[in-house]
This record gives sequence, structure tokens and C-alpha cells, in this order.
Amino acid sequence: MTPRENLLSLYRRTGFEYAPVQFNLCPALEETFRKKFPGQGEYAEVFQFPMQVITDPGFPWIAEIEGFVPHRTWNYDLYYDPPIADGARMDIWGIAHEPGGEACHHMTLMRNPLERLDSLEQLQAYPWPDFEKADWSFLDSEIAAIHAKGLAAHIWMECTIWETAWYMRRMENLFTEMATEDEKAVFLLDKITDLACFRAEKYGAAGADVIALGDDIGMQETIMMSKDMYRTWLQPRLKKVIDSARAVKPDVIIQYHSCGHVTELIPELVAAGIDVLNPVQPECMDVMEIFSEHKDSLSFNGSLGTQTTMPFATPQEVKDTVKRNLDAVGEQGGLLCCPTHMLEPEVPWENIEAYADACRNYR
Repeated sequence: MTPRENLLSLYRRTGFEYAPVQFNLCPALEETFRKKFPGQGEYAEVFQFPMQVITDPGFPWIAEIEGFVPHRTWNYDLYYDPPIADGARMDIWGIAHEPGGEACHHMTLMRNPLERLDSLEQLQAYPWPDFEKADWSFLDSEIAAIHAKGLAAHIWMECTIWETAWYMRRMENLFTEMATEDEKAVFLLDKITDLACFRAEKYGAAGADVIALGDDIGMQETIMMSKDMYRTWLQPRLKKVIDSARAVKPDVIIQYHSCGHVTELIPELVAAGIDVLNPVQPECMDVMEIFSEHKDSLSFNGSLGTQTTMPFATPQEVKDTVKRNLDAVGEQGGLLCCPTHMLEPEVPWENIEAYADACRNYR
């Protein structure tokens, strides 16, 4: 099997020939990689990841993708008081990401452009990104080129609805408006959902293999909102985005990301149409229980703790955890075992190598 075929078979639980490797390095560990593998390309190539990622321009943690979305002419600074800090990055939604101090490394402070708006008319008049005017012409050829390399085309489209909405409005404001059924919350979530549907359809039509949606709806020990609130406000909108992609590519694999504890909401996510749950944080949920209960209807990406195992375990303990997790889903597959989040500076490089070795040697 090519890496793409192996990954898709694993996610569809129809067997796999080998356990794939995937992880995300922080800038400090990227520098470590470059020192250990000088001139050998990107770490995704060196460690033979089975997919190549295309980042959705609507992902609110990146600056504008030059040449993809038309150049902005609106001054989003008008929405900020006090003014945003020097060195802040502005994403496509007008969300400002201010640099932190030295101890923050790559972490930033998020500012909320819609925080001070108090009427529906003001929200409607906001300069929303116009994805219809974006240059989508590259997408078909880029996905075809990824497939020609034997890799899966993975669209990174997280922060799909809820997170983008509260990043813009501020979480306290949006929760209050949802609880009181305020029309401003309806408009904001519908607007972001409609823009997500447009993009998801584009990716499906271009032949994407995996569309990675997601919104953090879990906390360390419990869900972020009641099941009733989730069913009312977010699940139908998520389903609408998934249906938009499946309308043009019925077999596209939908991955869904939520940090934290989401055990009670897994049935809602499955009903919305997800295929793969990420990252299945072992510090927040009983991974073995979730595998046992859902492994026949759901696949998984993650399960290797970045609060515990990756930074603090020994290399042998890392290898043992990888084997235990892969054994739990069985020969049918259903788990791309990988670190649950970006690997931060405290993770020993030896543990990264141990993880990759455990996957390569898994039988």
C-alpha cells in the first residue's frame, strides 16, 4: 500500500500494513530537528508522514495566505480599544494575535474584534472575509500532486464554527447570547457556518481525502457546555458543514478535533457525521473505554498524551504506550497513534524517536 492507501484503510477500519507516524513540533523542537537532520528537508518527509496538509485560509491561527485570499483593504484596528500591540498578527477574520513574552515561546494573546459591538446591525456590517473571491484555481492541481506522491490530502480546517465565533465575539459574550437565545448569536454562528460550508464543498470537490474540522468543546475534566446547548447551537451547524463536503465527495473522511473531555458528546459528533475523533486526550478521558465502546463506529487520531507521556515518560514507556493503544483497536485499524497536541520544548527528542520507532516496528 502507498502511505495514502494505508492511512485511508486504517481510518476505514479495513486493515493496515503498518502504523503511520504523525506529530507537530513547536519552533524550538523544529530547531532541534534541523540540527539533528541538517539539509534533509521537512520533518514530515524525514519521518514519512502519510499525509500532506493544506491549511484552510479560514483557520484563525495563521496570517493571510498570500495569493489565496484577496488583499484586505479594511483596517481592523478600528475595532480595537486599546489598540493592538506592536508585532501583532492579524488573521483573515480580523482577530489580532499579540506576541507574548519570552517565556511564552510561540504562544500569543488573542484579541476579539467583535467584543464591543452591541447590535445585530453592527455584526452584519462587519467586513467578513469573502472566500468566493479567493483564487481556488490551485487546489485541484495541488491535491493531484499530493496524490501523485502517494500521500493523502489532508485539509486543516479546525476552529470551524464555535472557536472562530468566540475568538471574534469573546467567549463570555457568546455564551451569554446563546443562553438568552439572542439573535446576535444566531447570526454570528450562521455566518461562520455558511462560510465554512462554502470552503468544505470546495475541498471535497477538489478530491481531498481528509477534511479536519473541529472546535474545542471539552475542558480538562468535563464538557464545555451542556449536551442540550451543544445539540441546539453547534451540532446542527457542524452537520451542515459535513453534509456540504459529502454532497460533492461522499467518501471524504471527516476528522473532528476537540481538546479535553468530550466523552458525553461523542454520540452527538457521530450523529453529525464525523469519522475520526482527534486527539482523544488520555489525561481527560478513559482512552481504553472509548476505544472499547466506539471502535466499531469511529476511528481515532491521537491518544498519546502530551501532558504526561511525551514530556515525562521514558523512551521505553513511550514505546509501551504506543503498542498498548494500537493493540486496543486491533487488526482492523482505526487509530493513527500520535501525540495529542503540538510537542512543546520540554519533550525530550529521545521520546519523539521512541514514538516513531514504536510505530515503525509495530506488528
